[in-house]
Amino acid sequence: MAVTYVFAAVPVADYAAGRAWYERLIGRPPDLIPNDIESAWQLTDTAWIYVIGDARRAGKTLLTVLVDDLEGYVADLARRGHTVAVEPVPGVGLEALVTDPEGNTIKFAQPGG
Repeated sequence: MAVTYVFAAVPVADYAAGRAWYERLIGRPPDLIPNDIESAWQLTDTAWIYVIGDARRAGKTLLTVLVDDLEGYVADLARRGHTVAVEPVPGVGLEALVTDPEGNTIKFAQPGG
């Protein structure tokens, strides 16, 4: 059996504010809005993230997104109003952390030594 898709959730207490924040983070509107408390963005052919209104779980997510050009991605984030710094992770590569208003952490990373 092989995993073919990833659909990762980011719960937020304030769905409208969370959706707006993630639109700015990702740089575009959601690709899918299945109902009035969920919005989903397709990041690759087989990877999605979605924001869901769920106050009980809000602020507890750590999501890692791997990119091929972290410094370029961080520059795009800065143009959209996010402040984030790139940090080396010895023996692993580079990473940059962003925390949403709910306390969820999104780690962008670039693999490589």
